[in-house]
Amino acid sequence: MSSTTSQATAALKTPTPAPRSTERPKPQPSLTADQQKNYDWLLEQVKSWKDVPSPTRPEKAGPLTDNERFWLTRECLLRYLRATKWNQKEAEQRLLGSLTWRREYGVDDDDVLTWDHISPESETGKQFIAGYDNEGRPCHYLNPGRQNTDVSPRQNQHFIFMLERVIELMPPTVETICLLINFKQSKTRKYTAPGISQGREVLHMLQTHYPERLGKALIINVPWVVWGFFKLITPFIDPLTRQKLKFNEDMNQYVPPQELWTEFGGKLEFDYDHAEYWPALRKLCEEKRAARRERWLAGGSHVGEHEDYLAGGKETGVAGTVGPAKAESKEAAPAVETVKEVEKEEAAAPATEAAPATNATEDVTEALTKVELEGKPEGNFEADPVKPEGGAAKVEGV
Repeated sequence: MSSTTSQATAALKTPTPAPRSTERPKPQPSLTADQQKNYDWLLEQVKSWKDVPSPTRPEKAGPLTDNERFWLTRECLLRYLRATKWNQKEAEQRLLGSLTWRREYGVDDDDVLTWDHISPESETGKQFIAGYDNEGRPCHYLNPGRQNTDVSPRQNQHFIFMLERVIELMPPTVETICLLINFKQSKTRKYTAPGISQGREVLHMLQTHYPERLGKALIINVPWVVWGFFKLITPFIDPLTRQKLKFNEDMNQYVPPQELWTEFGGKLEFDYDHAEYWPALRKLCEEKRAARRERWLAGGSHVGEHEDYLAGGKETGVAGTVGPAKAESKEAAPAVETVKEVEKEEAAAPATEAAPATNATEDVTEALTKVELEGKPEGNFEADPVKPEGGAAKVEGV
């Protein structure tokens, strides 16, 4: 076998830096006049903040830091507005609450959620990032069957840490993730799926502090206990949210085969080697974050900066300042150009009312709460939306 053929068939062991040119994200619809007014109000409120409160850890209270101003992008504010159905004051309260949580949880603290601290949780590849879906979303894989640690706060920290890395890997115009969960049983542990209480805590953090971030959730090898849980809460979940959840389907329709891990039926040969993957992921994420930070500084360090500009998808920032000449990844450029063409076409088309936004994690958590408080809902369940292990038929309405 030639060296060229050998390299072509070698398993991937590092994260992919950018999606292929055929994968293009869909742009958000233009704001209506009322939505723009709500955004302008929230932006002015954020600019006027003097301090971020911290009731449980007073030493964490204080003025906005540069990291927090960097985080408070235009799209960030819009995500909180959409999650609160454009309620100005509620969006402001939730933003402040998230800033408080990020300080207390140590999301941006170099001494808390560090690469070294999280590394033991990732040794078996129970979470990794590889490939991009049809809309350019980074693929975040969860493999509960590879569980290697006992229940502890660090397990939840691991998920939040990886979620932050997924966000750093998002190409221009992409705001959401593709979550892929494989419940394949472990050969050494009898049951490795997270407990209900742990799952609820993660869902609470997601719905509260990462609104509008879930694009798709692709789930396979669903055991009966997990399948029963999802079936129980399905009647409580909004139909638009259910469309984001796909169980035991042909996942190649959502992720290009060459980008989809073979465990999910794709063609991506991926072999997790922590000694190789972890430093490669760290290097890639730090480079992308540094490039974004450089563009933010060059653009004037504004609250409300465009994420597309920070990711290198457009040349000028919110103040019209031209950023560094070199975008952080030229590989993503073809997809961005395609998006710009789509935006031009949509701008020329008649304006339509945007569909109401839904927060998938909020819907699931609310559904779980209702189930615990009210028990099994009265009446018949809908036709089974998913099948447990082995089912691969496409089911409508999920």
